[in-house]
Amino acid sequence: MTPSRFSRYHEVLKKRQPDLTVVTDEVHKPRNLSAIIRTCDAVGIHRVHVAKPDEGYKAFRGTAKGSHRWVKVNTYDDAIVPLEQLKQQGHKIYAAHFSAQAVDFRTVDYTVPCAVLMGAEKEGVSAEALKFADREIIIPMSGMVQSYNVSSAATVILVEAQRQREAAGLYGTRVLSEDEYRRTFFQWAHPKLADYCHQKGIEYPDLDEEGEVKDSSQLGHMADI
Repeated sequence: MTPSRFSRYHEVLKKRQPDLTVVTDEVHKPRNLSAIIRTCDAVGIHRVHVAKPDEGYKAFRGTAKGSHRWVKVNTYDDAIVPLEQLKQQGHKIYAAHFSAQAVDFRTVDYTVPCAVLMGAEKEGVSAEALKFADREIIIPMSGMVQSYNVSSAATVILVEAQRQREAAGLYGTRVLSEDEYRRTFFQWAHPKLADYCHQKGIEYPDLDEEGEVKDSSQLGHMADI
């Protein structure tokens, strides 16, 4: 691993925001999901929650263009399970949804633990998922069209979340736990070895100060990977 790559991994992980996330509710087009994941990486989101797209998770992965390597993606049959879990963990749920109760997306607080809930391309957030929302948010429109594409809307909202968090200094100190930090670094730096460890159910080996495996003998016949 080059020194610049080693440094880049550490700098990115130091800015990850584990208490900011996105939940997609029946967003079914793989290209839209992939664009959302790409934006999540850009603003420092560590994990997202995706209801499986109609075209299949394999199709989604095929259009992600590597974004899955940097953002952890949890998939579900629907959005209810992750929303329940996030609420139990104390997250605010901001649903991007046009309604009489909706407020300008810039007026809510993204510096608290929160999740942005994005709905399907045409129907929006489902009635079941909307029950979990603390606030409904909209992006004011000045043209003839009534709304952005779902992936574009997610980008606009998440950039505002990033702006608020930067102003609050939340990117200045590492928030990831030590264990999550080390595990993610290993997965990024040694993806094949990480997959092997998962398959065999063994712990990741220790890394030295340059990000290389200290004792390759721990991996047996995989030492040459």
